Amino acid sequence: MTPTEAIQTAIGYETKIRNLYQDSAASTQDPTGIRVFSLLAEDEQRHLDYLHHKLAQWHETGMIRIDDLKSIVPPSRVIRKEMAALKKTLSKEDRTDEKRMLAKALAVEMETSRFYRRMVNEMTDDSRPMFARFLEIENEHIEIVQAELDFVSRTGYWFDIKEFDME
Repeated sequence: MTPTEAIQTAIGYETKIRNLYQDSAASTQDPTGIRVFSLLAEDEQRHLDYLHHKLAQWHETGMIRIDDLKSIVPPSRVIRKEMAALKKTLSKEDRTDEKRMLAKALAVEMETSRFYRRMVNEMTDDSRPMFARFLEIENEHIEIVQAELDFVSRTGYWFDIKEFDME
């Protein structure tokens, strides 16, 4: 895959997940869900802006300079702490729609992460570090979305750690 094709494909993935987060933020009634989905949508928009800039850079210079790509989404440890505090105040209301949206987001994040992993393994030019950074960010998104899904589903797991045992 050429760098142009790889970046254009990445733009497609980032657009898909950004749109999903925007739709989810607009569809949910839960203030926490709105905040999380909006923040993730904003982060994905920043990814899109970055990728469009890198595509233009590639076309103009034939090179991709790796600028620092920061995520505006707090690290999973911060999300974990916030969710632990919310746990005491959340009602027992049905959160089926939010679960459905989170499950769909998780699937798309995993698909996007697989693409970035493939690019890290396949690309041999100076775009490889860029894709490696995107892989790190998307893996963090996966962890956050999984934690949110576990939380609203009340599975007893929190970031893949069993919170309680019924035995």
